[in-house]
Amino acid sequence: MKTVNDIRTEFLGFFEKNGHRRVDSSPLVPQNDPTLMFVNSGMVQFKNVFTGVETRPYTRATTAQKSVRAGGKHNDLDNVGYTARHHTFFEMLGNFSFGDYFKEEAISFAWELVNKNFGMPKDRLLVTVHSTDEEAAGLWKKIAGFPDDKIIRIPTDDNFWQMGDTGPCGPCSEIFYDQGEALEGGPPGSPDEDGDRFLEFWNLVFMQFEQEPGEDGKPVRKPLPKPSIDTGMGLERMAALMQGKLSNYDIDLLRSIIEHSADLTGVDPDGPQAASHRVIADHLRCSAFLLADGVMPSNEGRGYVLRRIMRRGMRHAHLLGAQDPLMYRLFPTLMSMMGDAYPELKRAESMVTDTLKNEETRFKKTLDRGLKILDEESEKLGEGQTLSGDVAFKLYDTYGFPLDLTQDALKVKKISVDMDGFNACMEEQKKAARAAWSGSGDAGTEKLWFDLLEECGPTEFLGYESTKAQGQVLAIVKDGQRVDALKEGEEGMVITNQTPFYGESGGQVGDTGALSAEGGALAVTDTKKMLGKLFLHQAKCNKGALNVGDTVEMQVDEARRDAIRANHSATHLMHEALQQVLGDHVAQKGSLQDGERTRFDISHPNAITPEEIRRVEEIVNDEIRANTEIITRIMPIDDARAMGAAALFGEKYDDEVRVLFMGREKEAEGKPFSIELCGGTHARRTGDIGLFKIISESALAAGIRRIEALTGEGALRYFEQQDHLLRAVSQALKVPASEVGQRVESLLKEKKKLEQDVSNLRRELATGGSGGSSNDGIKDIGGIKFISRVLPDFPAKDLKPMADDLKNKVGSGVVVLIATSEGKASIVVGVTKDLTDKFSAVDLVKAGAEAMGGKGGGGRPDMAQAGGPNGSAANDAAQAVERAISA
Repeated sequence: MKTVNDIRTEFLGFFEKNGHRRVDSSPLVPQNDPTLMFVNSGMVQFKNVFTGVETRPYTRATTAQKSVRAGGKHNDLDNVGYTARHHTFFEMLGNFSFGDYFKEEAISFAWELVNKNFGMPKDRLLVTVHSTDEEAAGLWKKIAGFPDDKIIRIPTDDNFWQMGDTGPCGPCSEIFYDQGEALEGGPPGSPDEDGDRFLEFWNLVFMQFEQEPGEDGKPVRKPLPKPSIDTGMGLERMAALMQGKLSNYDIDLLRSIIEHSADLTGVDPDGPQAASHRVIADHLRCSAFLLADGVMPSNEGRGYVLRRIMRRGMRHAHLLGAQDPLMYRLFPTLMSMMGDAYPELKRAESMVTDTLKNEETRFKKTLDRGLKILDEESEKLGEGQTLSGDVAFKLYDTYGFPLDLTQDALKVKKISVDMDGFNACMEEQKKAARAAWSGSGDAGTEKLWFDLLEECGPTEFLGYESTKAQGQVLAIVKDGQRVDALKEGEEGMVITNQTPFYGESGGQVGDTGALSAEGGALAVTDTKKMLGKLFLHQAKCNKGALNVGDTVEMQVDEARRDAIRANHSATHLMHEALQQVLGDHVAQKGSLQDGERTRFDISHPNAITPEEIRRVEEIVNDEIRANTEIITRIMPIDDARAMGAAALFGEKYDDEVRVLFMGREKEAEGKPFSIELCGGTHARRTGDIGLFKIISESALAAGIRRIEALTGEGALRYFEQQDHLLRAVSQALKVPASEVGQRVESLLKEKKKLEQDVSNLRRELATGGSGGSSNDGIKDIGGIKFISRVLPDFPAKDLKPMADDLKNKVGSGVVVLIATSEGKASIVVGVTKDLTDKFSAVDLVKAGAEAMGGKGGGGRPDMAQAGGPNGSAANDAAQAVERAISA
């Protein structure tokens, strides 16, 4: 039996032997395409190649592309686990031709691989072509020998692919496999084509037209000068066919995870709860790959979709009876199956498992609360009925229970949700959920930069060797439009043939400085880099004018550049030190190096301890004091990776890369301290950094920590400020600097004791003291003992303990305490246990809060608390509670 890994390897190897470049899967987060949430097909990374705005050093390619469909237009989430073939994550195998071969070769390759290499019998195969594509139909007859009844002509758009309203497009040819008469369904194009019998597993797209808007507004298709090929084979579908399985979830890869899930939960993988095992297997795979590619769970954008996927899988773990986090324990099985093909899983192992575990631990509390309420509400409903929108909204808004989980939980009971009511609640409370994604980007401006790059060519960067140079002005852009000149007082973007100015990228800010020409002088306030190759000098003309064609003298602000160099080099040392101290899971998630500091975001599930920070600082400063030379080399990216060079997740690299070697050689490995791919500017020697100090560490998002650090003079000034502060505190406390910590700790203990003494005294005075009569201030309301007290400038946090004291004194009754401060009030109502069947403290406290202009309140039947903005109405609030008791 061919495994999933066997099929992937054989597919890629076949096309490599036929002259195709094997290209790594792109990350799941699209590069330079704001219209997509996630990469969802193999052609996404080649989009600009197909449209002609980008060229590659090859015209044939083959890939195994990681893909996700779980948000926006391409959303398979609701069906996952309940059908044989829906997934959130899948692998798309593909071969591509960029103006090289066309239909005949594409069909020949497909037939040879499917029939000869994979051994799929001809009598079980059939193909579709677009009804207008007689060329493809004729080629299938010629190459595969298919008779007419095995070549189905489809007149609809199902067999015509287009990238959008405009752009490359063309007919498709799909290959189907007949799984046998035992399954329902007819061939493609028939009324019952949606059955499972005929399974499409490979789609060949023949890009032969360019679609443009016509004069009447209708699209017009013109032949492309260089037709191209884009194909996509679903690896999971192909594996199911070759392994003789009717469901993708029974292939070796997913079945291994499902059986591991069954072992841990003790629930039959093929029993009534089989769908839950399938959901967990799929969602684990999707979550792990998204995490490994740098997406972290959050409440917006891609992170929100990831959190939905994770939580849906976690809810199904709950349905299987898992009391402890489950998904992270399944990750080793996934990694053993896919880690060799996708090494990013191995690199991110500890980060993935920690994030899954932490997210599931947090979510369990939400799940328990929400499911309890949902069960209570759904018990009142029958099959086919609808849960009210306000209940669904309360679950979402008050308990943090996502709407899709409410719908998913009710799905098995065949109960729907009143979406109109839910949306009305959203609008009324002005808490509309953020859209999962909205595309951004100005297509017109993007085209301008592509056009300028094609016309001007890549800007030659001279800044590694020099901070001054001479260049020629090739173009000027002002307010998004090309202009011939910048006049005095105007600002714009200046493009030159070469530059010493570094363009913002890789976390390093752009250089500033000056441009001077014979007729003008300009201040460069920033430098950007568009499309990875086109440098834009953001400049203001302070004198005269600058014209296209002028020769300019270019001078970078050297002092600022030196500070940036030191901060950037320190970041590399810090990255390696963090991995040594915290673990190999640490990966860069963002950075900023400017002239003031370095800011570094990393994947790490927990707060970094002071001791860990001290160790990182010690390691970095040791390398700085060693004062080793910082070396850069240009080499093939495969060689750099083989040396263990660190690269950014999601970053797109050329075949030739710049590699930075920094620090002393590690004895055990025989390699320098730090090896990273980097295009930034750096210090000459580690000693040039001077000094390194971490000044803050904080949480940026779940699983992401942000570190800020200073170097050189900035770090020295920081130490001077801290020393001055310590001396001032030492003098104020009248102790040596070495004893400041001990003295502060002693003072804090004294303060805490005094606060407790004051609190106890307040309570004694307010309750009448330990010797006071239990009848002090007690009213009788229809046989119910009632005590109310208004306490000016009384701490709200002491109300509940005081209410407990009074409840104990009165034995049976109701206690109302109201503390006022700065015009506002807090109210606590306590009800003795024997009376909670008659009165709820929650209802009584609401009555009191409303009298003071407040709303709501919360707590238990025997103790509840609320607040109000009108403290002057405190007595009215006590009377309102009294009326509620007597009502």
